[in-house]
Amino acid sequence: MRTFLKWVLRIVLMLVLAAVVVGFWKREEIQRLMAVNSLFAEDKIVHNFSHMDEAFLKVDLPRGDGPTWELPYGPGFDLPEGTDGWIEDRTVTSLLVMQNGQIRFEEYYLDTGPDDRRISWSVAKSYLSSLLGILLAEGAIDSLDDPVTKYAPELEGSAYDGATIRNVLNMASGVTFNEDYLDYDSDINRMGRVLALGGELDDFAASLQDSFTAPGETWQYVSIDTHVIGMVIRGATGRSVAELLTDRILQPLGLEQDGYYVTDGAGVAFVLGGLNFTTRDFARFGQVVLQNGSHNGQQLIPAEWIAEAVAPSAPTETGKIGYGYQWWIPVGAHEGEFLARGVYGQYIYFDQARDVLIVSTGADRNFRDPGVNEENIEMFRKIAQSL
Repeated sequence: MRTFLKWVLRIVLMLVLAAVVVGFWKREEIQRLMAVNSLFAEDKIVHNFSHMDEAFLKVDLPRGDGPTWELPYGPGFDLPEGTDGWIEDRTVTSLLVMQNGQIRFEEYYLDTGPDDRRISWSVAKSYLSSLLGILLAEGAIDSLDDPVTKYAPELEGSAYDGATIRNVLNMASGVTFNEDYLDYDSDINRMGRVLALGGELDDFAASLQDSFTAPGETWQYVSIDTHVIGMVIRGATGRSVAELLTDRILQPLGLEQDGYYVTDGAGVAFVLGGLNFTTRDFARFGQVVLQNGSHNGQQLIPAEWIAEAVAPSAPTETGKIGYGYQWWIPVGAHEGEFLARGVYGQYIYFDQARDVLIVSTGADRNFRDPGVNEENIEMFRKIAQSL
């Protein structure tokens, strides 16, 4: 009996030691997974959205050595009635309003500040669209009607085989993908765990095999479509998205601070939602788009591309919000009214007719409630019209 107990004890000690070794070896992955599992917790979400580099791998987006683009302050104004209640209800963390290139209002909430680099979520998709437009104009990509497999051959045999660049830009790939953030087993949450554990999103995209319709026929918001755009860009140029975005757009902007992309385990940028900048630096990008791609005498983004990208070209339902090339067009939009949008309340709203730009960041855990997006757009309209 004593010999048996010694044997059992030895086995237990070996298992404990193995667990300790594995825990030490995988401690960073375990810490990231724990951080992801509490990323949206009510008591942590505001802090987490300003510290995404504590939960994920990242690559820096250096601002460069050039001068900062100073955003001048114009005359202040009173926000429309009801704005304070909206800010509280929607857990807004920052609100910046610009008109005629001047900051008319800027405020930070819930212990956030102007130096916080906030997560963009899907606002990042609109940045990537702008980069693609630049590369298309440069000739690195031949046509939007090229199949994505021309530049990303690893997608051959996947659900993306047969989809064009235009299809994925329009979120009309036809690929089956569950985007339910509240479902632990949804595709979007499985993708998040791949990201947290250092997996590779290229492999994840190539693993998708099911389609619900032919490419180009139906609009359905599929975030992994944007990753495929990133694969196309990397395949066409042989360079990383982080390098290209920094070179073509970010450094010419004169940002205040370096930004960063969340990345997967291979160092590939999480292009569908992983950008992190200060609110004012989000506004600098927005102001260039508002100015049809020009800044400081330089055409950073082709004006023709911006006009095409923000037109409602996707096959969305009649009477519903429109979609272009990774940009949103509100119901009843007038010419020059469009937006970039991310989950939990991230927005860049454009009203070119009034020369108004609004940046809003948030930590709204109720962002999926019926009518919330419409309420937010109406608030932005009220603010723009009150200037």
